[in-house]
Amino acid sequence: MSTEAPKPLPFIYQFASGAIAGVSEILVMYPLDVVKTRQQLDNTGAYNGTIKCLKKIVREEGFSRLYKGISAPILMEAPKRATKFAANDEWGKFYKKQFGVPTMTQSLAVLTGATAGATESFVVVPFELIKIKLQDRTSKFNGMGDVLKHIIKTNGPLGLYKGLESTLWRHISWNAGYFGLIHQVRSLMPKPKTSSEKTLIDLTCGTIGGTFGTMLNTPFDVVKSRIQAGSTRYRWTLPSLAIVAREEGVSALYKGFIPKVLRLGPGGGILLVVFTAAMDFFRTIHEG
Repeated sequence: MSTEAPKPLPFIYQFASGAIAGVSEILVMYPLDVVKTRQQLDNTGAYNGTIKCLKKIVREEGFSRLYKGISAPILMEAPKRATKFAANDEWGKFYKKQFGVPTMTQSLAVLTGATAGATESFVVVPFELIKIKLQDRTSKFNGMGDVLKHIIKTNGPLGLYKGLESTLWRHISWNAGYFGLIHQVRSLMPKPKTSSEKTLIDLTCGTIGGTFGTMLNTPFDVVKSRIQAGSTRYRWTLPSLAIVAREEGVSALYKGFIPKVLRLGPGGGILLVVFTAAMDFFRTIHEG
């Protein structure tokens, strides 16, 4: 296997690869996202414990509830992950040119990831809002269209962007940690000699990056879930962080961390492996 850096592909191939990676990850990991949201919205302790929560949902609401609201994430994952990877690549080119450096550095990887996260946030907020509404235990909505009509009727089109500020905090911190750590871990890894070694390195880097990103952004994710669930007590990120910490303890800012890290740790690995494989496939088409 050549150790030369692959030639950059046009934006459309990056976008398609990100979309394929995102849908693959969500199909495998979605039940953990349902558990995470239940735990973040709960302040009674009824949903503590990942396995306990999974069993409780299946027992009381049926197995299909673990996939309730998946239509919004499926529709979201394509533009979300496509935007994540494509924006990261395009912002990387921009920053390298602006700072006059030929290759990506650690600090630029963090800056690029953070900017890509901010870009991604504007795409995902409406889908995230709908997903949270459907995953809530008290939800009376029958599906994505039902939630969409209710939000627009009640708050107008701009109501679809409720929670934008907290989503920015969540995605900037996760992407900065994810892409920044991937760059660092890859620099410490030996150059892959086979496709199997390349896949293993991508899986390792992506899992470590996903885990670190989750450690950084879980508090922002907790308050984002509460803001988007509709409580008037939670409006802005930093005051909401203070309310949760004061009333429920600092540990409450990490509610849902276990299912979240179980999803986004390995999920980050899945994302990177599928994205890289898709890019390699499109490269053979583009250069063939």
